[in-house]
Amino acid sequence: MKTDLQKILSISGEQGLWKFISQAKNGIIAESLQNGIRKTFGVSAKVTSLYDISIYTDDEEMPLRLVLLKMKEKLADESAPQAKSDNKTLVSFFESVIPEYDHERFYVSHMKKVVSWYNIIKEKASFDFEDPEADKDVNGTEEKAE
Repeated sequence: MKTDLQKILSISGEQGLWKFISQAKNGIIAESLQNGIRKTFGVSAKVTSLYDISIYTDDEEMPLRLVLLKMKEKLADESAPQAKSDNKTLVSFFESVIPEYDHERFYVSHMKKVVSWYNIIKEKASFDFEDPEADKDVNGTEEKAE
């Protein structure tokens, strides 16, 4: 089953990752990927889709989707270092996976989030990501499967 990163959410103040379930009257309903608990988050909640996240590199920004795939390529079936790993371990890991990451703007705190998200997706979803761009025709509109 493909993972739709547009529906996998990071919610400020909440642990782990959440899956978008539905639009609510005053916000959204999301389900924790770790324990399946559903919660309603109001319009003031800072909710970010993993599809919209990128990391800084020397040349441009790299979409999180590509970062996760590079990590998968490097790790094969292994888990990423734990978010609680020491800073040197995390920096060394990212230097081996994405040597061109921007050392001044991609902080260890970001690295901790990315390895945590990687391990959650490895355990609860898949790295076979849906590609919304591939589902659009030349005019930028969504193609309908018949």
